[in-house]
Amino acid sequence: MNGILLVDKPAGWTSHDVVAKVRGILHRQASNSDLSSSHLDVVQGSSEEWKESYKEVRRLSTGVTDAVMRQKSAGVALPRRGQQGKTMRKVKVGHTGTLDPFATGLLILVVGSYTKRAAEFSKLDKTYEAEVVLGSVSTTGDPEGEITKKSDKKPSEEEVMAVLEQFKGKYMQMPPSYSAKKINGQRAYKLAREGKEVKLEPVEVEIYDITDVVYDFPRLSFTVSVSSGTYIRTLAEDIGEKLGTGAYLSALRRTKIGKFDISSSVDVSHALDAYLIKV
Repeated sequence: MNGILLVDKPAGWTSHDVVAKVRGILHRQASNSDLSSSHLDVVQGSSEEWKESYKEVRRLSTGVTDAVMRQKSAGVALPRRGQQGKTMRKVKVGHTGTLDPFATGLLILVVGSYTKRAAEFSKLDKTYEAEVVLGSVSTTGDPEGEITKKSDKKPSEEEVMAVLEQFKGKYMQMPPSYSAKKINGQRAYKLAREGKEVKLEPVEVEIYDITDVVYDFPRLSFTVSVSSGTYIRTLAEDIGEKLGTGAYLSALRRTKIGKFDISSSVDVSHALDAYLIKV
């Protein structure tokens, strides 16, 4: 199995959760000839069902079957590695750029030999649907942080449109402290969570276009096309700064990465895969 897989990441999942889910599915497919390698049939399930399904995926992804788990818990002596007969064929799966847990939308997963090409897909331009809340700020720039009121100012629609226009083109953007940027080998968000100083340098990014603007104070939504490496959380905060109101990113959905569109993706949202729960 070699290639890419377009996945629609649901809210509440990390990108690594999606990788683990898909890896488990592909491992099972690679070991069962009666399953199509392109089959990703899913049914809706509750959060509790998902937790059980995720445990199953983790067992599958490490090559341990239900039968072996039952034998182990019952104290049955297990054969040594290589003596269990049919074993799981391992399939490499990776992602080409994360989405925050609260965000949804397009992830490009690389499978098999394509894992060596991850960087190629991570540098592509991206398009997002964003929602910003004006008048308040967040410690993380998004709904996962501590949110506090900052201003009662209500900018006019003309003011908002003028500020958005100012951001089109190239500008120097400061990556957020709660980001995956590395500082001396450590992720910035880990240092920030530990209360340590986070020193990052501004990076030149480009905002190609901002369209589909809808403004109803305090909420502002729009579609934005950007260069790789652009943080929409920071863009939201910068918009709030320009307007003098403060702002944070309340919702985010990625719809395009390069030529790849969300319409071609598969949904693995809080679901039980039909064949995974029957093995």
